[in-house]
Amino acid sequence: MKRVLPLAFILAFSPAAFGQTVDSQGAKQLSDNLARYFGKQAFDKGVLKVSAEGGAYKITVDIKALVNALPDQKPLKFDLAPYALMVKPRSDGSWDVASDFSQSMAFEFNGPEGSQSLQLTVKDGKGTAVYDPGLAAFTSGASSMAGMTMTSLEAKQQADVTAGAGTATIAATKSANGGVDFTATQKVSSFVETIKIDDPDNGMNFPLTLRTPELSVDGSGKGVRTKPLLDLLAFAVANEDEATLKANQAELKTLLRAALPVWERIDGTYGFKDFEVESPVGKFGAKQFSTAFGMDGVSQNGKVGYTIKASGLTIPQQTLPGWSVALLPTDVDLNFGGANIDLDTMAKKAIEAFDLNKNPPLSDEFGDALVADFLAKTPKFVLGHSTVKNGSIEVAMEGEMTFPDKKPDATVTVDVAGYDKIVEALQEGAKSDEQMAQAFPFALAVKGFGKTLPDGRLEWVINAKADGSVTVNGAMLKPADAVQDDGAGQDDGSGQDGGSDQDDDGGAGAKLQP
Repeated sequence: MKRVLPLAFILAFSPAAFGQTVDSQGAKQLSDNLARYFGKQAFDKGVLKVSAEGGAYKITVDIKALVNALPDQKPLKFDLAPYALMVKPRSDGSWDVASDFSQSMAFEFNGPEGSQSLQLTVKDGKGTAVYDPGLAAFTSGASSMAGMTMTSLEAKQQADVTAGAGTATIAATKSANGGVDFTATQKVSSFVETIKIDDPDNGMNFPLTLRTPELSVDGSGKGVRTKPLLDLLAFAVANEDEATLKANQAELKTLLRAALPVWERIDGTYGFKDFEVESPVGKFGAKQFSTAFGMDGVSQNGKVGYTIKASGLTIPQQTLPGWSVALLPTDVDLNFGGANIDLDTMAKKAIEAFDLNKNPPLSDEFGDALVADFLAKTPKFVLGHSTVKNGSIEVAMEGEMTFPDKKPDATVTVDVAGYDKIVEALQEGAKSDEQMAQAFPFALAVKGFGKTLPDGRLEWVINAKADGSVTVNGAMLKPADAVQDDGAGQDDGSGQDGGSDQDDDGGAGAKLQP
C-alpha cells in the first residue's frame, strides 16, 4: 500500500475522467498533466512514462533511469525493476487504481565508513484504490502482501527484517472546514528484526532482536490541505530557476497562505502485541506496547502530544538484586507534549516579511523578534496524567512548565499508592546495598512532605518558580535565589588614585581596571 498511495496521488492533477476514452491522446494529456508536477525532464529521461494498455493507462516509474541520470555519485550497484500503476477513469470523475507491487530490489553504495547495501523483497504485493481528483485523496483503498524480507549492511551494523502477511486500508472524505479528513490502517504479522552491532571503536559487539506477532499502524488526519500543497509542488517545478523564483515570489506567498493551516490535526499510533526484545542481558517484553503522536496544524493555540503505553512488562531480573523486583514497573502510561503553541502568527509574519531578493531573505533581527513574540505567548510543556504501576504500587504524575524570561516555572503533582511498600523495598535493599542505605532516609523524609488523600494515597504538589524558589504542598523547600546587584563588584572610585580616574559626573561610572 505504501507504494500504491504516493504514486497514485499524482492523479490529482489529471482532468475529470468523465467521458474520457482511454487512448494515446488521453495518455499524452495525462503525461502533460504529470509533467507540471514532476517536470518534463522526468519524461525525457524515461523516469516516468504513460501509455494506454487494455482499457487503462499504465504509469511506469523507473527509478533506475533516475539514478543513471545523476551526474555524479552513482551507486556501486542498483537493481530495481520499473514500477507500474494501472489507472482507469470512472464515470463519476474519479479513478480506479491498481498495482502489483511485488518487488525485489538491491543497491550498494559507498558510505562515510565504507560500503553499504540494501536488499528488499516483497512477495505477492497487490493493491486497489479509488482516487478522487476533486479531493486530491483516496476515497477508499486496500492492499495486501504475502511477506517481506529486508537486509541492510553497514560497516559496523547489519539489520535483517522479516514479516509475514500484511494488509492496509485508506479512506478519505471532504472536511467540513476545508481540506480532507482521512483514516489509514496497516497490519503486519510475524515481524522480526535482528540487529547485529560490531563497533570495536566503542567496544560494542552484540545482537539485538525485536519480535512481535502483530504490528499495527493507525493514522488519521483532519482538514489536510491536499490541493494547496499540490499547488505548491507545481509552483516549485515551474520556478526551478532562481531568477524566476524571485520574480514570482508574490505568487509563492499567496500559495503559502492558501496552504495554511496545512492540517487541522494529525494523529498516528504504532502498536505491538506480545512484543519482545532479546538482548545479551536477557529478554525484555510487553503484552501490549504502543507509541502515539498527535499534532495540531498551524494555529494560534496548537497542541502536540506523545503517548507511550506498555502493559505486562517483563524485565530481565538475573542481573538485579532481589529486593528491586517489587519496584520494577509492569504497566506504564506516559503522556507528554506541548500546548499554547502559536505557529500561526509566526508563519503569517514570516510569509509577509521574507524577500528572496535579499540575503538572507529574513533578517536576523526579524528572526529574533519572531522568537521573542512566540515565547511571549507562553508556550508550555505539558505532562499529562501519567502512571507507572507494579501490583499495588502506583505512581501518578501530571503538571506543566512555562518559561517566563527563559527561566522554567513548573507545577507538578505526584501521588503514590503503596508508598509504604516502596519504603519497605528500600529498607530491605539498605541491608546489602550502600546506595540504598543512603536513599532510605531520603524516602522517609519525602513521605513527611506528603499529604494523605482520602483514599490513602500520598500527594505532593511541587511548585518550582522562575525565581528559583521551590515549595512542596505549600511548604518552602528552597527560597528564591538572591537578586543579583548589577553594581556589585564595581570600583567605587575610592582607590589609591584618590578618584583621579572618575568620570566628570563625579565617579558614577568608575573605569574598570585591567
